[in-house]
Amino acid sequence: MTDTAFLRQLEGFALTTAEIIYRLPDHRVLLQSYIWQDYDVAPRFPKLTDFLDFWEANLDGPLYRVRVAHRGLISPTEFNFVRGELMLH
Repeated sequence: MTDTAFLRQLEGFALTTAEIIYRLPDHRVLLQSYIWQDYDVAPRFPKLTDFLDFWEANLDGPLYRVRVAHRGLISPTEFNFVRGELMLH
């Protein structure tokens, strides 16, 4: 039995979380949030893009804002200690 999530990580996928804020269909001044998570590839996010395209084509609540969290966006990839100080590159 293989671990699909592990195989995806080897292919460059990482857990991606998107906070999707949308307007309620019947009350456009009110906002609602939806949390989406899946393994995706930064910076293009093809799975998230497909989901958002589906949303816009099939759901009545228009999108207001989408915020994305992905390890490639929030963590430093390289750092060095120089004379006791942490220097980010």
